[in-house]
Order: sequence, then C-alpha cells, then structure tokens
Amino acid sequence: MGMLVQTLLVLCISGYSYSQDWYEQKYYHRPSELDSQTYQALATGGNSVSFETIVNPLLIPRVPGTENHVAVRNYISEFMANLGWNVEKDTFEDTTPLGVKPFENIITTLDPNVPRRLVLACHFDSKYTREYAFVGATDSAVPCAQLMHLAATMKTMLDSHKSSPQNVTLQFIFFDGEEAFQYWTATDSLYGSRHLAAKWEATPYPPGNTNRTNELHRMDMMVLLDLLGTSNIRLYSYFQETAHWYNTMLQSEQQLKRSNLWSGSTRTAIFQARTQFGGVEDDHIPFLQRGVNIMHLIPSPFPSVWHTERDNREALDFPTIDNLNKIFRLFTARYLNLTASS
Repeated sequence: MGMLVQTLLVLCISGYSYSQDWYEQKYYHRPSELDSQTYQALATGGNSVSFETIVNPLLIPRVPGTENHVAVRNYISEFMANLGWNVEKDTFEDTTPLGVKPFENIITTLDPNVPRRLVLACHFDSKYTREYAFVGATDSAVPCAQLMHLAATMKTMLDSHKSSPQNVTLQFIFFDGEEAFQYWTATDSLYGSRHLAAKWEATPYPPGNTNRTNELHRMDMMVLLDLLGTSNIRLYSYFQETAHWYNTMLQSEQQLKRSNLWSGSTRTAIFQARTQFGGVEDDHIPFLQRGVNIMHLIPSPFPSVWHTERDNREALDFPTIDNLNKIFRLFTARYLNLTASS
C-alpha cells in the first residue's frame, strides 16, 4: 500500500522517466514466470549458434600488453557490436611489477539509455607465466564465450525487449587485468575492476542529480562468472542479498532435469542448495566494497586445472557448459521478463 501512495518526483532524461527512488526499484524486482513456449525456446535454443565457434578464438594466451590480448579484445568488441549492442571501452594504464601496462575494460550494453542494469561479468585476460603458455580456458575464456553466446542465441528476445520502453536492461562487463603479474596483492590484481568501480563511483547519474547517485547505482546486481567449463563443479550462494536470485538458477537446473532437457548423463547438482562464506577475491570485490549486490558464480573447490598448463580446451566439458548456458538464458529471461512471442 505504501508504495502505491508514495509521492514520485519524475525527471525526464533521454526519453525515460526516473522516479526519485529509481535506484531502489531493484529491491522490489522479482523474477517473472516463463510460459511454456518461452521456456522451450530458451532451453533448446543453444544450438542455433555454435558455442565452440565462439570460444575457439579466446583459447589463446591473453596477457595484457601482447598482440594476443589486443586480438581477443577486438574480437569481443566486434562480436558484441555486430549484435547491435553499445560497446564502451574503459582504457587506462597502470603500474605492475613488470612495468606500466595498458588495460581496457569492455562494457557492452543492450540499451545504454535505460536507467537500471542487470550486469553479467567476467575477465578476458589470462595469467602471465614464464614456464608455459597459459591458456586459461576456464579462467576465463569460457565465461566470456558464455556471455557472447547468450547475447547471440537470445538476440530476437533481447531486440524485442530493447524496442519498447524498459526500466532495466542487460549489460556485460569484460574485465581486463584480473590476474596478478607476480603475487596476488591489493595492488597486483583486479586492475580493471578497481579502475572501473572507482570511475563509476565518481560519475554522477543522472547527470546533475541532487541525490548523489552515480553510475554504480544503475547496477541491480553483478553476476560474476569465473572458473567455469569443467565437469562436476559445485556452485554456492555466497551473498545473502542475492540468495533469492541464486535460487532462481537452482530452480532452473531442477526444472531442466525434470523436463529431460539436461545435457549429458551427469545428474550431480551444479547449484548447491546452501550458502558458503563469500571470501574469494575476484573482480566483484571493488564493487562489493561500494555497495553493489553480487552473485559470484565460481566453483568451490576450484577446478583441478586452476592456474596450470592443463587449463586448456582439453579440460572443457561441453555438456556442462551447455547446461550452464541454458540456466543463464532462463535466468536472464526471468529477470528481464522476456517472452518468445514478444
């Protein structure tokens, strides 16, 4: 009742209406129910675009400051631009134990004029090592490809969503410089996420507002993907603030199994029905420290190939990746209230 009678201050910016508490709407946002046509389209639509074709160009060493790094960065940017997304590049330099290095976060947004964003994120750089060429298939070529695959396979639904006025849109962040160059410290790690979080905190939104809101307030939550791609992984809810959204993914896994749309023969649950302490340092930390809600999709324990030469294409289990892709599509559709017929 109170929400119905509260007084709204409306600002018209770029054709969209902003209430005084627009940034608080995320706390009342709830998942939609999918009709059978939409559910079927999302659960079976992954084969319309080859995941392996998308991930293959990413399966190379991608250390900042190298030609491979530039090639992968351009590949991601061009792929998303060709799907009609807005592509923004956050370019900067920072001092590392190996000297000054160039970095570039890639921010892609379905509709940049919409005030609120569901943010899915990962990092595209790979770890520097002298001993061998580290590919980092799970860390994090596969998560990058999963976001790109989601955008490609859901293009029709997402374009329909974009064509009508909305309060929340979809945004992907491909972070640069997650990996340490030497030893993981507060200054030798998370180069891209530290830079972007500080930048957005210092950028008022809407411009000229008197509520002291900034670009970070536009983020309903950040769903961070990392170390995904091997078989027999276990994911947990690490943050109480997003536990109900984590449960949406858990329920999607259970529904896929009940409807015989689960790929492969492994029936072990990926999404575990319990909470663990969210103490893993990753690209979400600079945003978490500034009050952004986080869902961290990282296996516990880490895959056995983590930070080894074996983290390459041979480590990947494509049925598991396919199942995760289905869950991510269902989650995105439920968050954005998408339908196959819209």
